[in-house]
Formats: sequence, structure tokens, C-alpha cells
Amino acid sequence: MTTNGVPAQAVAPVRAVLLVEDDLALSGYLASALKDAGYTVQTAHDRAQALAAWAAPQPPMLILLDLGLPPRPSTMVEGLAVLDQGLRLAPGAKVIVLTGQDERTAALEAVRRGAFDFLVKPATMASILAALSRAELFVRQEGRLAETGEARLHLTAKLDEGPKEAAANAEEQLLRRAFVASNYNVAQTARQLGLAREHVYYYLNKYGLRRPD
Repeated sequence: MTTNGVPAQAVAPVRAVLLVEDDLALSGYLASALKDAGYTVQTAHDRAQALAAWAAPQPPMLILLDLGLPPRPSTMVEGLAVLDQGLRLAPGAKVIVLTGQDERTAALEAVRRGAFDFLVKPATMASILAALSRAELFVRQEGRLAETGEARLHLTAKLDEGPKEAAANAEEQLLRRAFVASNYNVAQTARQLGLAREHVYYYLNKYGLRRPD
């Protein structure tokens, strides 16, 4: 059985949340409130800690991510880097972005890069719980799709690039999902995609995909 394209034994329970917030007081408050609401919570305070949690054998599928992280907390640079790199590690994760930055710019950039939802700080606990509830529903439904051999991809493409570039984007996402789902096993990835192993090696090299260190 699989969940969201990942073997069930390799995925944390749906109600497991990774909270990425550099404000220790706010992080403690949110973690306590989420635990009271029935979630299992893991906290991270910078990019390295967040990506270490995301790369774990059982990565959480629900992520609350503050975009303003050290060493540049007044910008979105670190948070967006976490979003980009984290979704490469766990493509099916649902990232809910929290930010005090310019909300229009942050929302556009976060959604373009694959964020599931967007909340402006200070966000109420009710709005955070509502966003997590929506994200949970998507994780569960995508898990049911995966059981039937389907995958839901997030595709962002510039309209002037044309279908060739869009197809390459989708191809890379599908390969990445299968590779992560197989725990980076090339033979299993090949079976899942119906390809010869040498073709999988070709595509892995083409898109620069490899097992995380």
C-alpha cells in the first residue's frame, strides 16, 4: 500500500506536522496549540533543521513554514529555499506558508514554487487549523490516487515557453515522485514507471536527481 506515491511505511502519519519558525516563543506556542489539537509536531528553526526533518525516513506531509528565516529573516530568501529543496525531498508534502513579508509578492512566489496554502502573520490558530485540515484532506485523497497508480503533479510553466518545456517539467516531477517513493531504488523506480533501468539512469542524469547525502 502507498500513500501519496510513497510506500506507507516510509510516510509519517498524516497528522504529523513540521513547524519551521525561527521565533522560539511563537514556535513554542504554536507547537503546544497544535499538540492540543491532536497533531504530532516536530519543530525546526532554520533551513538546515527543516531540511534534515524533511529528509528523514518518515518525512511529515504537513509543513507550516515561516518564510522569514535566519540568516536573513527580513527577506523571503531562506524560506523559499526551504520550500524549493523540501519539495524535491518530499514532492507530496503540503506546505502552508506563514509570512509577515509583503503578502502579495510572497503569495505569488510561494504558490509559483508549489506551496499549498498561504497565511499572513499574525495568523489566528483557527485559520492555521483550517488550513491544516484542508491539507490533510488533500494528502489522504492523493494517497487514494496513488493506490490506483495515479499521481497528482504540481505544474508551473510560463505560457510563452510552450508545451515542450511544460512536458519536461511534468516528466521530472513524475520521475522524482517515483524515485522518492522507491526510497531511491533505481530498479523499483524502473518497474513503477515501466521503463528499462538504463532509461531511468538516463533521466536521473538528465534532471540531476540522486539519493540525498
